[in-house]
Amino acid sequence: MIYEIRQLMRYSYGSYVPVARHLMRLKALSGPSLDVMEGEIRIDPAPAERVDAVDFFGNGITHFSIRAPHNVLAIESRAVVDLKPLAEIAAADTPAWEEIRLSAFSATSLEPHSPVHFLFPSPDVPIDDAIRDYAAHSFSVGRPVLDAAIDLMRRMRADFAYDPVATTVMTPARAAFDLKRGVCQDFAHIMIGGMRSLGLPAAYVSGYLRTIPRPGQPRIQGADAMHAWVSVWCGEDAGWQGLDPTNAVRAGIDHIPLGFGRDYSDVSPLDGVIVDAGSHSVAVAVDVAQRA
Repeated sequence: MIYEIRQLMRYSYGSYVPVARHLMRLKALSGPSLDVMEGEIRIDPAPAERVDAVDFFGNGITHFSIRAPHNVLAIESRAVVDLKPLAEIAAADTPAWEEIRLSAFSATSLEPHSPVHFLFPSPDVPIDDAIRDYAAHSFSVGRPVLDAAIDLMRRMRADFAYDPVATTVMTPARAAFDLKRGVCQDFAHIMIGGMRSLGLPAAYVSGYLRTIPRPGQPRIQGADAMHAWVSVWCGEDAGWQGLDPTNAVRAGIDHIPLGFGRDYSDVSPLDGVIVDAGSHSVAVAVDVAQRA
């Protein structure tokens, strides 16, 4: 499936910023299921310095600096990608979750997608007793790990409300859990925290959803913006399996991955340092269309 992706980000500052340094994560990289056919990122004002690289987890990153006064930063990202999802694994055929827990804690590999990196607390995902107790209801003794994770995902979809004004990008996972509402970032952090608290590896995936659903399919939450979902490690044979707790679906042909990390802090689209004396705002627009 070939998709054309366009993302616009516009930061408006309350005063002129004399100098800025940023780290951007909007560059799609080819992987086992994703072939990047075209890609371009435009930055206005033009950076005085720009360096493209790849981080530890394999995400495309761009360091850039602007050394001229500006009160608007505009970033346009365009890409054409070919998504070929891997064969879907039957949930009931995955190992028991206790076996996965033992296997993960016994792993010795430190390669980027090794489960050992996704077992412990991370900046945006602490281990929380209340979230652990909520998740534990899905993980009965001997239950296949993916079957249990899908059950947790579906319970979250039933118990939590999608509400784009209830939280912000800075809202802690526990606060969103107590509210029982939020957006994809919140739901991903809650699910990851619940699984890690049980000793199961879970990763944060950022990416895109197709803007227009397939014929006969309902529109899913999170389109027209960057999206987030969870990747659950299901053992050496099944590997990492994507689950979208916002929509209670397995990640597939509608989910286009961009970044992979421990939580949002590893894949946030733009970090940086500026000097600004007033308030500032950001506007983001995303369009994902299937190429005819």
